[in-house]
Amino acid sequence: MEQEPRPPRLRIRIVFGEAEMIGPGKAELLERIDRTGSIAAAGREMGMSYKRAWELVGTLNAMFRDPLVERVRGGPGGGGAVLTETGREVVMQYRAFEHETAEAGASRLAALSDMLRDIPERK
Repeated sequence: MEQEPRPPRLRIRIVFGEAEMIGPGKAELLERIDRTGSIAAAGREMGMSYKRAWELVGTLNAMFRDPLVERVRGGPGGGGAVLTETGREVVMQYRAFEHETAEAGASRLAALSDMLRDIPERK
């Protein structure tokens, strides 16, 4: 059974400094934290350790003037995490940049795809 080749896609990483960057992984982590209300659950969904998820959140929080993720202390349901308004804005700006860049570069991606060698599917 032959699969239809996947269209090319962009994976954009915006580098602000040596250790300050945001890309698809960090954006996805923020989106999952927003949905799940938990850094641990978001990391688990991505196959990432709790420690790694916390490190990425720490990096993101340190990059921006205002934190992107805040911890919520325990209560009847336990603690968790919430995406701040700044966090939502950062994700929205990143996803909009991704979308606009993909639209602007669609003809270039198509031209590059047309030049690819045909490679049979490996089994």
